Amino acid sequence: MELVTHKKLYLVAGRISRPLAESIAAELGESLGEPNLADFSNGEIHCRFSESIRGSDAFIIQTHCHAGDMSINDALMEHLIMVDAARRASAKRITVVCPHYGYARQDRKASGREPITAKLVANLFKEAGASRLVSVDLHSGQIQGFFDGPVDHLTAMPVLVDHLRSLEGDLTIVSPDAGRVKVAERYAIQLGADLAIVHKRRNHSAFHSVEAKEVVGEVDGKVCILVDDMIDTAGTICAAADQLTERGAARVVAATTHGVFSGQAMERLAASSIEKIIVTDTVPLPEDADHDLIEVLSVAPLIARAIDAVFEDTSVSEIFGGNNLA
Repeated sequence: MELVTHKKLYLVAGRISRPLAESIAAELGESLGEPNLADFSNGEIHCRFSESIRGSDAFIIQTHCHAGDMSINDALMEHLIMVDAARRASAKRITVVCPHYGYARQDRKASGREPITAKLVANLFKEAGASRLVSVDLHSGQIQGFFDGPVDHLTAMPVLVDHLRSLEGDLTIVSPDAGRVKVAERYAIQLGADLAIVHKRRNHSAFHSVEAKEVVGEVDGKVCILVDDMIDTAGTICAAADQLTERGAARVVAATTHGVFSGQAMERLAASSIEKIIVTDTVPLPEDADHDLIEVLSVAPLIARAIDAVFEDTSVSEIFGGNNLA
């Protein structure tokens, strides 16, 4: 008797990432599985897949952020529970797809007696049963080494660059701090633009307190594009924008992958000199988002291509021409 094996792709998503996952599934010509996620009255999360996933190549999609009634910790726990359920349901391979990786900024000990929570998150996924991890624009490159298995680090740069090409004027790409210079330089090369850097000083005695000090580079009369991996409380990006405006920038635009927009972010951005904010749909917009100020681009086609490459065992890095290497 001759046995014929067929690879089976199984896509499933957590509640926060359902809209993005539906777009990814449409790009792949696949349907989303149903995890039947529900909350017990005491807050515990329950999951049960509606169909057999035995032997499947499972891709479990969930972004880690606050959305609606769910906290980032709820989102992360829900993701882990789905991974555990897939392992116990005999999925052949489990790939964690987290468009926005939670706790990514806690990637080192900034001072004594602190955890490295980004590493803890990676350990939890491995222990739950994940064999591979896919994420978009990690906060730092070393997070790829935290997970004990293959990590496919995607970048939204192609999506953002294609959109930024439509901007008129003399462009200057601006890194809001020294840590993002390498990424900003890649944007500048692809757009044929100049490069500038804002030097910032962070007040470590108070959370989210940032002071932009100096601008290195020519910004007078330029259309300045601030590029970063995320906007959270918007302290860094707003302080940088104010410095650029003071130094004669004609316009200031922000382009970032993850629009987290927590705390007083919306109020800060509305009061800032930023003319337009371009983000992707790795994180759902908060309900109070100003849709005249914020423009959302989709990374669903990009993630779909990566999932297809993983499923077919072809190269993911070739999709990005090396620009996904942190």
